[in-house]
Amino acid sequence: MISSSLNLHQITGGVVPEVAARAQIESIIPVIQEALKIAGFDPSHVNGQLAHSMRSQGSNVPAIDAIAVTAEPGLVTSLLVGTETAKWLGYLWNKPVIKVNHIRGHVYANWLERDPKKDPIQFPIVCLSVSGGHNELILLKNHQEWEIIGESQDDAAGEAFDKVARILGLGYPGGPIIEQQAKLFTQMFMNMESNKIVRFPRAWLNQNDSNKWDGTSFNFSFSGLKSEVIREVDRRKSMSDTDRSEIAYAFQDAVCDVLVTKLVGAVKKFQAKEIHIAGGVSANKFFRMKLDESSKSLGLKIRWPEKMVYCTDNAAMIGAAANFAIRSGTGAASEA
Repeated sequence: MISSSLNLHQITGGVVPEVAARAQIESIIPVIQEALKIAGFDPSHVNGQLAHSMRSQGSNVPAIDAIAVTAEPGLVTSLLVGTETAKWLGYLWNKPVIKVNHIRGHVYANWLERDPKKDPIQFPIVCLSVSGGHNELILLKNHQEWEIIGESQDDAAGEAFDKVARILGLGYPGGPIIEQQAKLFTQMFMNMESNKIVRFPRAWLNQNDSNKWDGTSFNFSFSGLKSEVIREVDRRKSMSDTDRSEIAYAFQDAVCDVLVTKLVGAVKKFQAKEIHIAGGVSANKFFRMKLDESSKSLGLKIRWPEKMVYCTDNAAMIGAAANFAIRSGTGAASEA
């Protein structure tokens, strides 16, 4: 069950916190009620007695053991709507409320839609969670031990996609639109000489001024790339549809080059057994293709969310993160 405020954000060209929070207040209770009905619950009678009764009667409907909610990071106003609603339901139903870190939720999207017996996940894992607000390169030694080995120093990749789409007058959200325009360019000019296509610089954040990554930093920076796009647009003065597609292609290529290079570099350095990607940008097919090409020599399992809906923010991933936190006792998600 999903209620989206995307239409509102398209009007404003991005997420306005107050608008998003008001929309969430209006929809959160109806969405919870409908989701419970779909799962077979009567929302007005979910309590400890019902859970015990359903277990004792062998019902196929699982009992509610806890309530998972996104607690951080994110827009404060929207987080407050969610956490206060979860606390209220926890009190009403006498259930523990499990607070989940948003980024951990994205990471656990790769645990959804998978049979753990037939397809077990092997640690250590290097996971790149890349979305509109956050970029984290994470080393997972097990469910208890996580280490952030790289993160965004300014604009996250998804945020850069949105801003560049706005600069090019392509609309919101930027990720799918930029990908579409870039694909259109490759189809129309696939035989075009590469030296005639604009190429944007990569921010490798090296200790020296090398044009190639020297392996010293796993952090990311995309604000300078955005500035390069602005300069290119200003240089061309009059922008045609072909110009927009070419710039979209060059921008996407620059972002994915940096993401893939540092992800694969981290996998080699930390001797990971699996590569995971998560977050909204993980839905980008060009990114997936580049990662697949660059990691073939490693012979490792690459995972991304099985369904596109699990790439963007969703409740299932938060539930998955809470489930593993409870089972492993990590404290990654804790009672509110």
